[in-house]
Amino acid sequence: MVIDVQNGVVANSINRDATVLTIAALVDRAREEDVPVVWVQHSDGEALTEGSDGWQYVPELRRRDDEALVPKRYGDAFEATDLESVLAQRGVGRVVVTGTQTDECIRATLHGAFVRGYDTTLVSDAHTTEDLTAWGAPPPEKVVDHTNLYWQYQAGPGRIAEVVTAADLAF
Repeated sequence: MVIDVQNGVVANSINRDATVLTIAALVDRAREEDVPVVWVQHSDGEALTEGSDGWQYVPELRRRDDEALVPKRYGDAFEATDLESVLAQRGVGRVVVTGTQTDECIRATLHGAFVRGYDTTLVSDAHTTEDLTAWGAPPPEKVVDHTNLYWQYQAGPGRIAEVVTAADLAF
């Protein structure tokens, strides 16, 4: 899954370019290995109005016509979307999560997938966020580090939660 790597979302994200390049390489690998790629795109009617430049995916990432696009309005990409049916149609039981923002849509979607019974893999170097310290959040590097830390200890019956680097990811 490529979550919300949109112009208006990643504009102020830390390590933006490196993260986008890592995601692009993962998308290429998934395509080569015939692994479904699902794109998730957020809109909020304000800063991310459908059709606006900020709403568009970054130019470094191009969705193919045969790849699913799931529009969403909430942090959890499963909430009020057809993501579950998209995954079921493709026979997906494990989601590999990349994108932005770590402390919002990435975390919400990871939890949403896990509680719905999916195995979840967070790619540690393929998600990012912006600096929200003005609102009481830790520095963005610490948000990414903390998410990578706590997700590796997520557990539930019959499900796997893991954190791996892009280099170590096996589809």
